[in-house]
Amino acid sequence: MILFELSCSGGHQFEAWFNSSASFDEQSASGAIECPFCGDQHVNKAPMAPNLSKGADKANAAETRAREVARQILKAVDKLRGDVEENCDYVGGEFAEEARRIHYGETEGRNIYGEATDEDVSELDEEGIVFSRIPFPSRRDD
Repeated sequence: MILFELSCSGGHQFEAWFNSSASFDEQSASGAIECPFCGDQHVNKAPMAPNLSKGADKANAAETRAREVARQILKAVDKLRGDVEENCDYVGGEFAEEARRIHYGETEGRNIYGEATDEDVSELDEEGIVFSRIPFPSRRDD
């Protein structure tokens, strides 16, 4: 596995793992790689400098990088949450019932979001109702 530093045409930088350089090239050519911040599919390998630090410096650099990656992930989740809240109707705990009504044509089709129990999720899946589970952590102050 190879860790590449990537950048999109919007200037966002992020990392991703690939089986090989050829694997990156194939996925990039097919449009399978997209920026986690803006969805741009024009992604290139960013210039990478070798990491020559040793010992404590290396551990501190790894911890700093891990914190940065975590911050980027939380930022991407916040963006996803904002997109869902802006473009979907909130149905709260009635998600499973409303998803069924939409699926069976009992109400107008539209994008919805809300909460569902594990049992609800299992039943929706068994009925062949297409949905996605997205973890929405509590809002936090930056």
